[in-house]
Amino acid sequence: MSEQDTINLLQECDSGSKMAVSAIDEIMDKVHCPDFKALLKETKEHHAKLGNEIHEELLKHHSQEKDPNPMAKSMAWLKTNMQMGIDESDETAADLMTDGCNMGIKSLYKYLNQYDDADHTAKDLCQRLISIEQELRKSIRCYL
Repeated sequence: MSEQDTINLLQECDSGSKMAVSAIDEIMDKVHCPDFKALLKETKEHHAKLGNEIHEELLKHHSQEKDPNPMAKSMAWLKTNMQMGIDESDETAADLMTDGCNMGIKSLYKYLNQYDDADHTAKDLCQRLISIEQELRKSIRCYL
């Protein structure tokens, strides 16, 4: 086990969970369907709860949390606002969220492979974050 791999994986998961919460916040007010809005709210709560667990683990390893890359966050904000400005429909919102889930899942798997020596707890938290993203992606298919 590598302490640094564990910290790096936890930090990437922390950044990813924050990015997801930010993306959901950005789109939430633009969603019309109450069921879709409730699904996003529930998913945001799952991300926030898992984010708190990740923070606890980072503290155990005497490490700092990690904020999302400002450029990535800005690009996501720009894409969301441009596309929703053109077509403020639940279909567009679902499309944007699906893209975000896909990017998150891809990144998290990359980090799982990159930080292969991370401890079991960090890997489990990462897998749980991936599962949340996969479940959201599956649940919003009906809005596409």
